[in-house]
Amino acid sequence: MEAAYPDKRTQLGATAPTRTRPSESHGGLQGPFSTRNGSSHFREEGLSLQMVAAGPQIGYARRRMSIALSQRPVAAPSPELELTADMSFPARLRLAIRDLRDGLALWRLGWILGWLDIRLRYRGSVLGPFWLTLSTAVMVGSLGVLYAKLFGMALQDYLPFMALSMVLWNTLSGLVADASGCFTQAEGVIRTVRLPFFLQPIRTVVRNALTLAHNVIVIVVVFTIFKIWPGISLILLLPAFAVWAIDGLLVCLLLGTVGARFRDVPPIIGSIMQVAFFLSPIIWKPDQVPGGAPFLPLNPFFSFIEVVRAPLLGTPLGWLTWFSVIGYSLVLAGITLLLFPRARGRLAFWV
Repeated sequence: MEAAYPDKRTQLGATAPTRTRPSESHGGLQGPFSTRNGSSHFREEGLSLQMVAAGPQIGYARRRMSIALSQRPVAAPSPELELTADMSFPARLRLAIRDLRDGLALWRLGWILGWLDIRLRYRGSVLGPFWLTLSTAVMVGSLGVLYAKLFGMALQDYLPFMALSMVLWNTLSGLVADASGCFTQAEGVIRTVRLPFFLQPIRTVVRNALTLAHNVIVIVVVFTIFKIWPGISLILLLPAFAVWAIDGLLVCLLLGTVGARFRDVPPIIGSIMQVAFFLSPIIWKPDQVPGGAPFLPLNPFFSFIEVVRAPLLGTPLGWLTWFSVIGYSLVLAGITLLLFPRARGRLAFWV
């Protein structure tokens, strides 16, 4: 390539002065650029280019590539995805149990997600979750006085029963209603993040447990006004709430799976809970049914509410009620263990 101005052509054939980096003078490695005897070297990723300045011509001479690039790269082994169809039930059960174990290991994440659900639901509200407490208090106060007059009962006997029953029923019905949409409500998380499915039931149970904690204030106020103290029977609340937590997780797995497959399940569950409210001793006492008390444990809602309500009210709790609760829990666990392992692999496609 000739210079732009012939009269001012620069002769580059002479030997140029050598410029040495400080690292070269001390025996160090050469840098990416070095000028030596009129030639410039450029090295990057094993590729060396030499600029030769000789006479009026300036050109680039490609040097031999390094060994690293001259050799053919060895291809990494490609990952293999094994798909197995028609798995046996024991294999599916092992995967389901591992899902439960991994979900329990992330219980802290489930707690945080349930707590965030409550915060986001009442975001921008002045009272926040205490709106639930206020609405429950208004309902208990108005209906308690009305039904006490209708049933001809003393207010100090009926109102604590009414307050406790309404708080427990709201928690139980809310848990069952949320269970039917347990997986469909978490559609975005299930399709984008690989997490155990059992994390969503934990999230649902935590959310309803926090709601119950806010409504307990109503029970405390009513019991304080009428000077009711359960006493030593409070110890029985520990196994009762343990049963509630375990059965709540099972209900979420069962109804959440069915609700993900059939979207008609949530409205059906809502209708059933409305009927169950009037068939269960929530606004009426069990002793108001003449000769019907022995048949009340056939109602599962009565049994699960009575194991918590009886210790708080100081009423005797029969062994038949506990047997019915354990029996219902075993049946629920059996149905869930039969259904969830078979449907677990399809949940991501159903939501």
